[in-house]
Amino acid sequence: MSTTAGSADSGLVSRFGFEPGMVVQELGWDDDIDEDLRAAVEAAVGGELVDDRYGDVVDAVLLWWRDDDGDLVDGLVDSLTDLAEGGMIWLLTPKVGRDNYVDASDIAEAAPTAGLSTTTSLAAGLDWSATKLVSPKSARSGRRSG
Repeated sequence: MSTTAGSADSGLVSRFGFEPGMVVQELGWDDDIDEDLRAAVEAAVGGELVDDRYGDVVDAVLLWWRDDDGDLVDGLVDSLTDLAEGGMIWLLTPKVGRDNYVDASDIAEAAPTAGLSTTTSLAAGLDWSATKLVSPKSARSGRRSG
């Protein structure tokens, strides 16, 4: 259940499904993120993470989200902007008991509203939990107002 920093994160990241050559966009970066986890993702894909100014499609999104970051549905919809069809979003939230943790029920409610399905949840280091979100095969999410 517990994960230590450093090489243990490399093993953890293998459970995320990242592969060499994938383009991973990172959103919600702040000074509280798990730098070891981030470095392990970069090592797994063999390159640096890109940000929201990348300007091309990405294979996956790493979305760091805290309870005080605003509306989770909006954050998830925004994370779909550059995501390739069939891509995945890894929503990283502080674990229960940590400052600004996001309740699992909030994620379960927000995902379908944003046109996503939750598939996997796992511990992502000492302070973060990870939830994998994907677009359902039959539906393509679009941006709608109102």
